[in-house]
Parts: sequence; structure tokens; C-alpha cells
Amino acid sequence: MNIHSQKLQFQGAAGAIEVLRDAPGADSVPARGVVVITHPHPLFGGSMTNKVVQTLARAFVQCGWTAVRFNFRGVGASAGRYDEGRGELDDLLAVIAQAAPMETTPALSLAGFSFGSFVASHAVAQLWESRPIEKLVLVGVAASRFEVALIPAALHLQTLVLHGEQDDTVPLTAVLDWARPQALPVLVVPGVEHFFHGQLPLLKNLVTRHLNS
Repeated sequence: MNIHSQKLQFQGAAGAIEVLRDAPGADSVPARGVVVITHPHPLFGGSMTNKVVQTLARAFVQCGWTAVRFNFRGVGASAGRYDEGRGELDDLLAVIAQAAPMETTPALSLAGFSFGSFVASHAVAQLWESRPIEKLVLVGVAASRFEVALIPAALHLQTLVLHGEQDDTVPLTAVLDWARPQALPVLVVPGVEHFFHGQLPLLKNLVTRHLNS
């Protein structure tokens, strides 16, 4: 956790949601909006302090975004129990409503890793008709394990899908099978596995390049 992270508590349908908020410094690039970032599977050690999730937060903050991470229900100090993605989507929507209310937030972005990318995809599907999404970053999309929602065609240019060539948690073929009918590009990182061990700086650089494009 960044020593400057602000600890917050939001309310969701299952009770308290544990949240960390990282904002750009006053002397950094102009503020661009809020990104809400989702973590890997709660039953397999996933949390908002996962290294990929932290790397995503750092990349967004570097580019002028306020990054909000949170623990899904049943993780850390968040109330409730694992709900196979349904309750977790409710958690994400509750965090968005409280961390980035449409009336006061200039722009909203979403990012997710693994199980979190599955949940984020359904948040996009639910919000798209009523609220624009500025940027979408999906890493290690859990397409072999869950029914990941399709990404609206109008959002494709603002979407970055990253996957490791040697991912043995979610096979690359599953992600390509999900992306192919949508004609949604997937950026494949050679030699990298699911958690981007040893390649987090590269992950950060790829995300910042997307955000600045």
C-alpha cells in the first residue's frame, strides 16, 4: 500500500466496503477523473493490495487519475460473503456511486485484474447507456472461468486488454475466443504469466502509454 493512500469506508448492500484512495500530487499532471480498480478472485487470496492492482493504481495516478481500490465482500474489512460475481458487481457499482458520483466527477474509468476484469466488464455493460467510460483496462481477463460481458464497440478504442502469453491460470486461447467475435484487440505480452511476475514495470508502462494515447 502506498503510504499516501487514504483509507475510506463505503456502504454496500452487504455492509461496509473497505476502500483505498490514491490521488495525484498537487504538482502533477492535470486531474482527469476517477478510476475504480477491481481485484482478483476473493477465494484465492485476491485483494486490493494485489501487486497488479497496485501497479494499475500507480499507472493511473501517474497519468492524473484518482485511483480507488476496494475489497470485495468478505475480503479484509469488507462485510459479507463471496457471491460468485453477482454481489461483487453490486459492490463495484456502490463504490462507483460513492467515489465518483456522476454529478461531480468529470470522467470515470474502470480497470480490473483477473476475476476483477470479469466484474468490471459487467459494470460497463450496466453503466454504458447512462454514463460514459473514459478508459477501460482489463488485465488477465478471466474468460475461461466466468461469462465476461462483451465490450461496447464504441468503447473499443479506449479499451486496453492485456494478457500474458504463458498465462496458466487463464489460457490465452480463452481470451482470444472472447475477444474474436467482438473484433476487440488483445495485447499479448510474450513470456509473461498471469501475475506478471518480474514484469510489473512493463505492465505499468503499457498502461500509462494507453492512458496517454
